Amino acid sequence: MLPGRVDLGESLAAWTSLRVGGPADALLRIESRDELGRVAVWCRERRIPLLVLGGGFNLLVRDGGVRGVVVRLAGLRDVALDRDGTLRAEAGASHTAVTRFAAERGRAGLEFAIGIPGTVGGWIAMNAGTREREMKDAVTSVELFEPAQGRVVTRSRAELGFRYRHAELPGGAVVLAASFATTADSPDAIRERHKSLMAKRRATQPVDQPSCGSTFVNPPGDFAGRLIEAAGLKGAKVGGAMISPLHANFIVTEPGATAADVLALIERARDTVRAKTGVTLETEVRIVGEPR
Repeated sequence: MLPGRVDLGESLAAWTSLRVGGPADALLRIESRDELGRVAVWCRERRIPLLVLGGGFNLLVRDGGVRGVVVRLAGLRDVALDRDGTLRAEAGASHTAVTRFAAERGRAGLEFAIGIPGTVGGWIAMNAGTREREMKDAVTSVELFEPAQGRVVTRSRAELGFRYRHAELPGGAVVLAASFATTADSPDAIRERHKSLMAKRRATQPVDQPSCGSTFVNPPGDFAGRLIEAAGLKGAKVGGAMISPLHANFIVTEPGATAADVLALIERARDTVRAKTGVTLETEVRIVGEPR
């Protein structure tokens, strides 16, 4: 089905933002919706696990790697603007491509997403956002491929059950594209907001180091970063993984780090915060794969 675009035993470290993790049994490069549909059905019929890899953000692959098939949405990157001002982006479109496209065409409403790493598919699956605004506040509908039925469906925002860092996607469904509501504004004004937001991110988050973004979800009424910092763990290290001195809810890695280092640091942070406060932190990063 995909001649020349299947790599067996390919390390996923190069394809995830943490730069750690073991190999995939098979890593496939997908260039179209049709290819994705055929692969998804092929895997389902053979009961082979399928993992869709977007930008590799918010993902931690264990050192033993991933069994089954991993697909990269290399070709699903189109971004377009409808006459009514709705911005439509395919699942593989990057955060940079989408926010830049909106600014160039004078469409406001997605500025909050500047600097939120990943692709549109990941944005939707985890309801990515900030304290002020999330994807659920901007998205109007999402196109999904459902392998069990072998069909493409469009679901409205209300049907996806968005909540904090989560969307209720049907089992096995793959995000193909999303549509976002935008409003007209000056491109220069939008770019100025981008600059201001990025300056704040750079001052408070380790955006130039390998990380998975926020490691833990914020517990009700508090912030994971505050709890970890109060526990005295800023700068704590395990092997090549470190809790960022800039923001305690970020784990960054250096060359030679392993997924085991990151996992050990996650458990250290969780255990320490639980012992000091009674709060059990839940991971925001998605953990997949097998131990070595």
